Amino acid sequence: MALLETWRNMAYGEGLDAKQKERMWEGYFAIEKGIYEQILAEPEKAVEGTVRELAEKYNTEILIMTGFLDGINESLKGYENPIDTMEEDTPVKIEIDPEKLYYNMVAAKADWLYNLPAWNDILSEERRKELYKEQKASGTIRKAQKIFPNDPCPCGSGKKYKKCCGRNK
Repeated sequence: MALLETWRNMAYGEGLDAKQKERMWEGYFAIEKGIYEQILAEPEKAVEGTVRELAEKYNTEILIMTGFLDGINESLKGYENPIDTMEEDTPVKIEIDPEKLYYNMVAAKADWLYNLPAWNDILSEERRKELYKEQKASGTIRKAQKIFPNDPCPCGSGKKYKKCCGRNK
């Protein structure tokens, strides 16, 4: 079984009761925060190695590192690691795209990550606000304004909608 499948079974599967899952996720989030603090300390530096080597580097278990790699995979510069098929000896690379990473942290509602102090040295406060608003707006569905028959036609002809573009509707 691939590492990712094992991780997902452990993290989301039926093997743990609610209390155990809560403890498991609390532990994971603490480790994840520590890894991000180290990565964000040198955001331009690419980190490379096998899954096992990175787990050792960040002093964590292989399955926790697998979960971390799964979470960060869409925030990398121009590539993704082969997370679906990776094993302990699979070479992986972590080279973050800071804006993508911040955006994805906001999308995941991971305030313990997008509020890390290291972001102050990576992205300006204005840019972080822009990315935050951009992400929040991406999930907002806006209904088009209803056009009534006697309204001016939106095409700009000056005619009423019912006499112009709304005639065939």
